[in-house]
Amino acid sequence: MARLSSHVIAPFIVVALVCAFVPVFSVEEAEAKSLWNTCLVKITPKCALNIIYIVFGNGTLIESCCHDLVQEGKVCYDNLIKYMADRPSLIGREAQYLKKRDDVWSHCVSISKTA
Repeated sequence: MARLSSHVIAPFIVVALVCAFVPVFSVEEAEAKSLWNTCLVKITPKCALNIIYIVFGNGTLIESCCHDLVQEGKVCYDNLIKYMADRPSLIGREAQYLKKRDDVWSHCVSISKTA
């Protein structure tokens, strides 16, 4: 039952995160729309959520998500994670999250090269 509940709640979390974070980017509205159109369409919600769980929690990487992450690109990935790490509830732990971000990126790049 808890597993079903997490599958139902996960898409709502992704939508809430996107709605909360996109308007606050310190870029012009046209740039934010461009970022949205170019970055977030390259990764599935399932993989985005998996990567967020890894960086900000204790998730386990789904290796098939590495392809999506590398396809999204380092700039998009870095901006999203940095922005999320700057949230008031996470301040003070940014270095920890940025290290996890870099570790996930390096791992995914290495997997993508061998695939």
